Amino acid sequence: MSEDKRPKDQPEEDKGYTPASPVKRTLAWIALVYVLIFLALTTYFYFTGTMLGNLAPLLTVPGLVGLGVLVIVSRVTTGSPSRTAAIVLALACFCLAAFTLPIGILGLLSNFGG
Repeated sequence: MSEDKRPKDQPEEDKGYTPASPVKRTLAWIALVYVLIFLALTTYFYFTGTMLGNLAPLLTVPGLVGLGVLVIVSRVTTGSPSRTAAIVLALACFCLAAFTLPIGILGLLSNFGG
């Protein structure tokens, strides 16, 4: 039935499934990575009885990589931010992640030294 011929007492038809936007899916993948990291840290604590320290630089890496990817995905899907700003921000995030990763790995390995 067309919209104007439908009786007033009938409810509107269900619009159906609307998938999440690519930006929301990217954020969900970033969150999944952090959930898995915290699961591994919790499991390590339960099996050994000790907490791992010096992990702050290592925990920033997924966020920095995710932010860089998020800027690219946002640029491709919505056209915002501008091309120059997206490239500069994404490269800055990836470079910071590459700089922070060795520091984080050294911090992680410092937990296992004698």
